[in-house]
Amino acid sequence: MSVPKAYNNLEFLNSPQARTIRILSEFLEPLYRFKRQGIRDTIVVFGSARVVPRAHALKELKAVKAKIKKTKRVNRNLLKKLRDAESVLELSGYYEDAVELAYLLTTWSMKLDRPQPYLICSGGGPGIMEASNRGARKAGGKSVGLNISLPFEQYSNPYITKALTFEFHYFFMRKFWFVYLAKALVMYPGGFGTLDELMEVLTLLQTKKVKKRMPIILYGRKYWEEILNFKALVKYKMVSPNDMRLFRFADTPQEAFQYLKKELIKLRSRNNGNMYPGK
Repeated sequence: MSVPKAYNNLEFLNSPQARTIRILSEFLEPLYRFKRQGIRDTIVVFGSARVVPRAHALKELKAVKAKIKKTKRVNRNLLKKLRDAESVLELSGYYEDAVELAYLLTTWSMKLDRPQPYLICSGGGPGIMEASNRGARKAGGKSVGLNISLPFEQYSNPYITKALTFEFHYFFMRKFWFVYLAKALVMYPGGFGTLDELMEVLTLLQTKKVKKRMPIILYGRKYWEEILNFKALVKYKMVSPNDMRLFRFADTPQEAFQYLKKELIKLRSRNNGNMYPGK
């Protein structure tokens, strides 16, 4: 009778007793792949999975308007659908901007005199994540997707470089890999997940748990200042005025690109030669 070795015993590996092994695997397997691919620097893009391309949003709005036109009596449900479709169209601008910014960064990065360009890294799913990977693909560059298994919304978008597509179970291991290789971050409008990622990164930088300099863009000043009252945090002395320097706002792909390019050029001179500097 053939008995499987422990490392081939799937029942054991999927059991609660082997949780530490699974956690360690989500550290070591990405490390193995990143080193094989020579990946050392990423520009991480966070944002909502619910933002859609402009063409899709226009199609949905047109369909709702056509329905209203055919209906003699417009009900509340149709009016709500109209408002929702208009809101989706407005937010679709962020999708197009994410494509453009990733395209600009990838095009610029591939021309740099360095062994590996800065790779766009997203959460691997739809929405803003898809847009950023799409922009990198449009520029002819590679990009990373750190996907996670969820019961809804999350699936790997088709624009990620196949060899750099990852699937995580543990949120904290996924977050580790976002920050570990990151040289810059761009935070587009998003919900709970994006807010969680933003606050964790800001906390790590504020407390010096992450010592490296890491420029952060909050894309869409109007959105972020409505969602988060930064001035109130300073007013009530919950954060220092200096903490507001951990990030800056941008409202166009060109504005964000120029700032990130300038900061990344500065940071290049600080690289101490290690594969993963400043960690």
